[in-house]
Amino acid sequence: MDTTTSPHDLHARLSGGGEIPLVGFGTWQLRGAAALDAVGWALEAGYRHIDTATAYHNENEVGRALQASGVARGDVFVTTKMPPEQVGRERATLERSLSAMGIDQVDLWLVHWPPSGDAGVRPWREFVRARADGLARAIGVSNYSLAQIDELTAATGVTPAVNQIRWSPGIYDSTIATGLAERGVVLEGYSPFKASNLEDPTLARIEREERRERQAREKTARPAA
Repeated sequence: MDTTTSPHDLHARLSGGGEIPLVGFGTWQLRGAAALDAVGWALEAGYRHIDTATAYHNENEVGRALQASGVARGDVFVTTKMPPEQVGRERATLERSLSAMGIDQVDLWLVHWPPSGDAGVRPWREFVRARADGLARAIGVSNYSLAQIDELTAATGVTPAVNQIRWSPGIYDSTIATGLAERGVVLEGYSPFKASNLEDPTLARIEREERRERQAREKTARPAA
């Protein structure tokens, strides 16, 4: 990474087309004015991926912050999620989310949890229809196993573009990472800091090395006096 590149500029390619920013701002537990302010500050700081969910009860604030930010809608990747209890009301749930955020299309729509612990083939078909109708650019799942993803693919011919799961260096699972990669599914980790020990010696060493390398790059790039 050169000195002009921000982590916010890095993306992963989605199997169905398009890209998802590698760094996202999660809004879980943010409500009301706190959500509005936090999302606004995130966009000002350079975040271009905002993650919300129907169950977070803050989609309205996310939309208001996006509209007030002055950042073009096309420059911000917006994710929302459908809770499993909304099975049977998939389309209406997404339409309410879009209305709350004041947008016509979400960049990524996820099944928040496997419905009743099952893969949820029937609601997944509705997700596929929503994508075909242009309400979601990409569709995926959250908290799914490899077997559940395979069940969706076998039943519909459409593999989720993303599986958002709890992930961090401390709980890295090569079987999951490799399995998702083999299926063309982007692994998106949530709560990586909460699930990490930031004082871990290995992480601390990596941070020190990265800081030294960054400082060296900045020194090299600095024009001579």
